[in-house]
Amino acid sequence: MEKRYLKYLLMGLMICVFSIGSFIFCPDPAWAVNNPELLPDATTPVVDLADFFPESQESSLIEEIADFEEDTGWKLRVLTQYDRSPGRAVINFWGLDDQSILLVADSRGGNLLAFSIGDAVYNLLPRTFWIELQARFGNLYYIRDNGENKAIVDALDTVKGCLVQGGCAVVPGLPREQWILTLVTSIVGGLVFGFAGIPRKKDQAFAWQWVLIISPLWGILFIAFGIGPVVTRTSDWLPLFRNVMGFFLGILVAYLSPMLSQPTPSNTET
Repeated sequence: MEKRYLKYLLMGLMICVFSIGSFIFCPDPAWAVNNPELLPDATTPVVDLADFFPESQESSLIEEIADFEEDTGWKLRVLTQYDRSPGRAVINFWGLDDQSILLVADSRGGNLLAFSIGDAVYNLLPRTFWIELQARFGNLYYIRDNGENKAIVDALDTVKGCLVQGGCAVVPGLPREQWILTLVTSIVGGLVFGFAGIPRKKDQAFAWQWVLIISPLWGILFIAFGIGPVVTRTSDWLPLFRNVMGFFLGILVAYLSPMLSQPTPSNTET
């Protein structure tokens, strides 16, 4: 049980580190090559050079993308590649513009997914959304458990859902590994709160002044990292309830720790 939760915690930390790294070092995919000969003669919204999709699923995906573009005006395009890339040739092939979203799936890197986004899209889906989307569905653990084709489809479905509802600041849904990370930060925030409230004067029940002094620390841990990611990604009350209970459990453990560490009367007498 402990190993499983440790695995989820490590996954959450890896997602956070990858997200920050992607934001700093990989703001946009670079099109350094130009190989139009790799593209098909007929125009299609899905070019599966890496053969990630079964034929039936690819046909269904093409239909869904075409219907979505007709209904909303947003252009979704999918390119999978492995050995060689058509590079800049896809710009003219698809006529990519400000309302275009190109998903590039390449399993050679550390993350399967990359995105090229039109300027108009950023008004509804900010850059942080795409970083989180890439980290959630393109990481090695998700690919291993679900496969490349499902990772691509899930990412596209998330984008379509957010565009239909008028935009998203964050990726909807709370993966288990991310929730465990928020639970841990909630508990740590409670521990900080509890240790700060331990009485330091005689006849003092609770050191509220120290709790207030250290409030930026436990507030960030509990509210910003423990509650914020939950309420912005899901309306389910259970993860929120568990995080709140974890916070109060941390307070209780920290506050009672001096009492538990005091020697028993029998020990003092000897």
